[in-house]
Amino acid sequence: MNTANAPHIPVMLDEVLDYLAPAASRPGALAVDATLGAGGHTEALLTAHPELTVIGVDRDPTALELASKRLADFGERFIPARAVYDAIPEVLEDNGFTRLDAVLFDLGVSSMQLDQADRGFAYSQDARLDMRMNPDDALTAEIVVNTYEPGDLVRILRTYGEEKFATRVVRAIVDARAKAPITSSSALADLVRDAIPAAARRTGGNPAKRTFQALRIEVNGELETWERALPAALDVMAPGGRVVVLSYHSLEDRITKQELARRAASTSPVGLPVDLPGTEPTFRLLTKKAQQPTQTELDRNPRSAPARLRAAERIAPSTGAGGAP
Repeated sequence: MNTANAPHIPVMLDEVLDYLAPAASRPGALAVDATLGAGGHTEALLTAHPELTVIGVDRDPTALELASKRLADFGERFIPARAVYDAIPEVLEDNGFTRLDAVLFDLGVSSMQLDQADRGFAYSQDARLDMRMNPDDALTAEIVVNTYEPGDLVRILRTYGEEKFATRVVRAIVDARAKAPITSSSALADLVRDAIPAAARRTGGNPAKRTFQALRIEVNGELETWERALPAALDVMAPGGRVVVLSYHSLEDRITKQELARRAASTSPVGLPVDLPGTEPTFRLLTKKAQQPTQTELDRNPRSAPARLRAAERIAPSTGAGGAP
């Protein structure tokens, strides 16, 4: 694998490879990279496991095009699929598969999207307020900022951005949009910065980052999609299959933790000496708590700082075919 010219650094790559290896190395194994992005994780998986096939899923056509070029040398072992990651069962069916052996979710916005100024994701670059991962979607950050009721904006900033000064920020937005629509990322970033008290601006990086994160999550329906996507993927995993999730937001990680814990617990009544048939745990946790990037990783890739990794393995018998079509 040529990493020297890789467009972006895959987050926690060594840990992802280690956790997925027992499943990805099986003969004829099928993996899904549910958030393909620039394709770095997929490239590493295909290189490490010569018999592996990977379906790369992304809603962003630009990401699919660039990753497909990057992964062209792997031939039919890489299958691109334009879809949102809650549609994994349908993606499998469309490609003639019924079960998967490994799945990776690297949630949030990709480095490639952040670095494309015209996408409007980055508060440090001026662009139209867009923030759509799928450019065919109707809702944009500009629409949210200029048309949502103040109460809804406060809720979004508090919930999705964990912004302590949500009310002040929204007041500034409402005052500004009453004079003229807010259409650019730099204009919004300036509004947010000026709305936050000077003392709070001295630490924690750019004061607009929480607002931009909240708007991005709202525009792309990320949390609602994630609540559907993880159960859907776990349901189509073969016995011994493994899942790895990289989260960058506390709410994403909470959904992941709760769903994996639910699958790793027995549903038998408390006090029975053995689990009743059909109530046994169906997954075992490979990470007891979320794993964070090492200092080496942080030095190499500062954008990995918020990442939290969780992994699990399917342990219960499952009916149906394996990973081969």
